[in-house]
Amino acid sequence: MSDDLVPDDLWERIAPLLPPQPERRRRHSGRLRVPDRVALAGIVYVLRKGVAWRDVPAGLVGCSGVTAWRRLRDWTEAGVWPRLHTELLVELRNTGLLEMDDCAIDGSHVRALKRGDHVGPSPVDRARPGSKHHLIVDRRGTPLAVSVTGGNRHDVTQLIPLLDAIPRIRGLRGRQRSKPKRLFADRGYDYDKYRRLLRKRGIKPLIARRGVAHGSGLGKTRWVVERTFAWLHQFKRLRIRYEHRADLHQGLLELACSIICLRRLRTSF
Repeated sequence: MSDDLVPDDLWERIAPLLPPQPERRRRHSGRLRVPDRVALAGIVYVLRKGVAWRDVPAGLVGCSGVTAWRRLRDWTEAGVWPRLHTELLVELRNTGLLEMDDCAIDGSHVRALKRGDHVGPSPVDRARPGSKHHLIVDRRGTPLAVSVTGGNRHDVTQLIPLLDAIPRIRGLRGRQRSKPKRLFADRGYDYDKYRRLLRKRGIKPLIARRGVAHGSGLGKTRWVVERTFAWLHQFKRLRIRYEHRADLHQGLLELACSIICLRRLRTSF
């Protein structure tokens, strides 16, 4: 079961990034540590199925949900997920599958069933507690950076932080890439202040205007970010935020983005 949830190509990329296992001080001291690949299978199982950690079938996955959660906590604090995402983006660029000249940005609301960091009253869900996923993608919909905020945060407040979150992506030739040439966005980002900030960074803003009839044509390029949100929310654990800790929910988001990038690599061969 763990091989189905964590295929070889995913494991080969993530294994070198994991922190070293603690040494056993004495022989026969306590139970053996659950292998990292099995624990990762438990994390991916929760990410895909959306079940509670306590409901992870230990007999099927190979470890308990508590063990999987603890490994998620440790690996999140060790910064494993953003490094995995960056490595996959580098692979995509080296194979010619990353088109960063044109990027699109958007946000998406999700309900939050528990209080915690980055939870706020959602303006689109009767002020119920919620969070927001903010995403920037390349022309093909490859996720470049993702973040989570409270449901009451405006999309435009995360425009610059999300651009700054794009890693420096190496290529076989040329300079590292960390910003697009053109950025597409909907009317929620229609502020001249942010247009000026984008131009100062050498980015051409292509943002729909409020009060103008639909039909600008920007949607021909911007639709890919909506499709990527649909890909992300196929991971059932991301449709509703259950994690009390925002960093753990962020870690699951970054793991899902890495899996999407890996699927893009598979289709290239």
